[in-house]
Amino acid sequence: MDPVRLPAGRVVLRAHRDEDIDGVLDQSRDPVSQTFTTIPVPYHRANAAQFVREIIPDGWRRGTYLALAIADARTDEYYGTVDLTPDGSRGAEVGFGLRAAARGRGVMTAALHAAVDWAFATDGLALDVLQWRAHVGNWPSRRVAWRCGFRVEGTVRGLCAARGRRYDGWIGSLRSGDPRRPNTRWYDVPTLRGQRCVLRGFRESDTAAVVAACSDPVTQHWLGGLPRPYTHSAGLGYIQSREEEHAGGRGVYWAAADPVTDECIGSFGLMDIDVMTGTAEIGYWTHPAVRGRGVASEATRLVARHAMIATDDGGLGLHHLTLRAAAGNVASQRVAERAGFRRVGVWRSAERLGDDTYDDLVGFDLLAHDLATSGPGQG
Repeated sequence: MDPVRLPAGRVVLRAHRDEDIDGVLDQSRDPVSQTFTTIPVPYHRANAAQFVREIIPDGWRRGTYLALAIADARTDEYYGTVDLTPDGSRGAEVGFGLRAAARGRGVMTAALHAAVDWAFATDGLALDVLQWRAHVGNWPSRRVAWRCGFRVEGTVRGLCAARGRRYDGWIGSLRSGDPRRPNTRWYDVPTLRGQRCVLRGFRESDTAAVVAACSDPVTQHWLGGLPRPYTHSAGLGYIQSREEEHAGGRGVYWAAADPVTDECIGSFGLMDIDVMTGTAEIGYWTHPAVRGRGVASEATRLVARHAMIATDDGGLGLHHLTLRAAAGNVASQRVAERAGFRRVGVWRSAERLGDDTYDDLVGFDLLAHDLATSGPGQG
């Protein structure tokens, strides 16, 4: 086969040229590229020259590796590469990468859309299915695949291999008849500011604070599902799994941070979001050092307000929120009430505690009408 030329808006997909060698070298020496790909490390100019002059042309001749350069449509500057590896049975795996300077501008999404269209077209490769895979944690790659309609099927242990090591990986698929647009929501985490705390996205640097809070005896008692002991690995896993919830359209999670030091002092989340019914549940915990200071009540009000603000105004447009607390957890119930929630019922012996006993579970709810009339988002 011969390389094709595919227009893609601000960029074009075309055959690689010798002029791209320095760009390939720049891309392949980038730490992010080295972390998430199988390229040699260290990477030399000879590697880039071999890739452009030998590996790619040989792949096209054999029909086994079909790589196209992503270039600026006006200047022809090299930005990156998108490739297809056919399996011989009307399927292929897709791969892609960009130079650091080209990231964050929608370049890769436009390029992948063009490659996908060509892969499925009857006058292209006429494929039936494309597969995508990436190391767990490569969120930019996953987001590009999501934008183009790929459905993430799950996480496979040891799926990816690079430089003698195996890594857990995500795998996704796109069929020829699937819509070329996202099939789930992906929630971003807006920063919400109050007087006692700032709600922001979690960072891996918050791990020590998460471990300290979730190792606290009070937290361990009321949240019976926490690991015991609560290790650094558990805290890091909790933080990393929050983005999985965002990417799956299931929830939004914030770290409550001290407005002065930015240290993590709690966790607040909207769980089980259902946009069809306009509902979600609020859950939270706080660091023992800030209990009794009004942090939890303020943060819960901020979350509730964001959840119920209309989508056109930057909120989620929900109309009914729930909150649950163990009957013995009086402090948590006070947080709910101060945030404007109303007690609506009790589930008997429905909450398993940290000591393996059971407590009644008290239910609270909040309607958008309540928010409008009582203003729980203020102060």
